[in-house]
Amino acid sequence: MEHTTKHSHRSAEKNLTLRMLKPKIILRRIVHRGEDVVTISFDYDTEITRTLKSFQNVRWSKTHRAWYLPYRNNIVTLLFEQLRHLAYLDYKLLKPAEPLAPVSIKPRSKEPGITSVLAPASAEQIKHGDRLKSWMRSRRYSESTISTYVDALLMFLRFFKEKRAEDITNEDLIYFNNNYILANNCSGSYQNQVVNAVKLFFRITQDRSLNPELVHRPKRQKLLPNVLSKEEVKQILEAPSNIKHRAMLSLIYCCGLRCGELLRIKPEHIDRRRNLLLIKQAKGRKDRIIPIGAKMFTLLDTYYKSFKPRDYLFEGQLPGSMYDERSLQQVLKQSLEKAKILKPVTLHWLRHSYATHLLESGTDLRYIQELLGHSRSTTTEIYTHVSIRNIQQINSPFNDL
Repeated sequence: MEHTTKHSHRSAEKNLTLRMLKPKIILRRIVHRGEDVVTISFDYDTEITRTLKSFQNVRWSKTHRAWYLPYRNNIVTLLFEQLRHLAYLDYKLLKPAEPLAPVSIKPRSKEPGITSVLAPASAEQIKHGDRLKSWMRSRRYSESTISTYVDALLMFLRFFKEKRAEDITNEDLIYFNNNYILANNCSGSYQNQVVNAVKLFFRITQDRSLNPELVHRPKRQKLLPNVLSKEEVKQILEAPSNIKHRAMLSLIYCCGLRCGELLRIKPEHIDRRRNLLLIKQAKGRKDRIIPIGAKMFTLLDTYYKSFKPRDYLFEGQLPGSMYDERSLQQVLKQSLEKAKILKPVTLHWLRHSYATHLLESGTDLRYIQELLGHSRSTTTEIYTHVSIRNIQQINSPFNDL
């Protein structure tokens, strides 16, 4: 009996040790874009990511910073079978404490099939989505925009179940907005995406227009960009001991780059004779040039000697492959921990800080617009609201009391 008890304790301790050594995956059941899904969250791991990408219908959510799959009865078993040898799976949040909780909607008498729980897309609805996708690709929309629009369209069509697209009217669009988008508390930006996708679909495939003006659009939030001080930026950039990581974060701030722009840079895009960086086909399919200083070139030279990049300036584990965006986010996370900065900093904060610091040093707003690649000056003008160059000169009347 005593021997059995000791064996049980040793077995439990061994299981606990193995659990602590393995990466942890958190499974959670949520409603995402009107669909019942399971999110898969974990600290970046190449093997786990590769395994997940082999799943059919797996997608990445920027909103939740997690992979996700449509929820179905066997999904948990499937995840355990494929991932348990790679990680410890925490499934507490899959329990009924946080199930899908759709809003109850009373269907109109004329439309008995409408419900807030969306049925899977029919073959005809998928065909409509493919038509929209083909049209957008022929007009060279970005793949992320295409994916967003097609997902939004299918969600709209699924809401009406078997109702033909040809029979959908302006009244249906208003009903959908009030009884699905608003009832399920979807964000204002997502509401606009759905309306824009539906509007485009009916214009190009049905040769008729639904009037989105009948839908009351949400007011656009006026949020200020998040900006770090120069001291905080310096702490973050000097935190990595790995020269590659330091060079990546430094180049984002040095040139005000978006994350995707950095990852797509190739060695030939750097013009050493003119001290310029060429950004090819960025957002809006625009090229632009950005000056690089001697300090950044010195850091890049050190990086070149150690890593010798081939196809991309910053490559992944395999030679010639593009560096993974999630890995770069982990680099920033580790730098923040090392620098002991508690703010929820993202890579885009470095871009915002670059623009604001340029403005505070006296750079003309028009030049900043060109450097950032903004199409409209109003987009760049937001940095005037966070620049402290002139605000600090204002004397509060409190000081005169």
